[in-house]
Amino acid sequence: MVAASAPNLLRSCVAVMIDLDGTMVDTLGDFAKSIDGMLLDLKLPALDASHIEHMVGKGSEHLLHSVLTHVLTEAGDSAVAAKVTQLMPEAWERYQWHYERVNGQFSTLYPGVAEGLEALAKAGYPMACLTNKPTAFAYELLKAKGLHGYFSHVFGGDAFERKKPDPMPLVKTCEALGTPPAKTLMVGDSSNDASAARAAGCPVVLVTYGYNHGEPIRAVNADAFVDSLVELTAQ
Repeated sequence: MVAASAPNLLRSCVAVMIDLDGTMVDTLGDFAKSIDGMLLDLKLPALDASHIEHMVGKGSEHLLHSVLTHVLTEAGDSAVAAKVTQLMPEAWERYQWHYERVNGQFSTLYPGVAEGLEALAKAGYPMACLTNKPTAFAYELLKAKGLHGYFSHVFGGDAFERKKPDPMPLVKTCEALGTPPAKTLMVGDSSNDASAARAAGCPVVLVTYGYNHGEPIRAVNADAFVDSLVELTAQ
């Protein structure tokens, strides 16, 4: 399907779930700053920011595991897996400490996000933010960017037993919204969002920007693609 089908898809739905990182906000700057601080605290080599884009999207634990694995491998460590396991508790604590202090400061809204959310709200669509980012960080980021008022629910990667691409977060969010999955649109930026939507029985639209683990977004099995959230409500 093509981007022009997105408005028709939206019209068949009664509510919308929207991903955060890579969909509404470009947060690579926040990630890079927090990871820099964490690695410095752990006395580990720095990581080039270009690698981070390929690591985000599957939750903070996965991000830190990927960062530590990459850094230790590049440093020639002889027991990477064991060292990562050993470092994870302190890495998690230091990462959270740094992220809490920079959250939103080095991130920017993607073009059309504020206008797109306003149009969805005016059209009467209930909205939930559904992300793999920890819920507290997600809410504070939305608040910092002036977007929190658009969402009746904000669910992060720690809100349910499993994260996207598992369908559980989408199914549970539909329950919270009181809407059937088949009529609840998922909007995201990656194969994680699309896979979760397919498994949950939700239609899915992907934005053409964002992260998607560094892979081509149009290769993902989605119902439609948009270059901006404003295209969802285009006439």
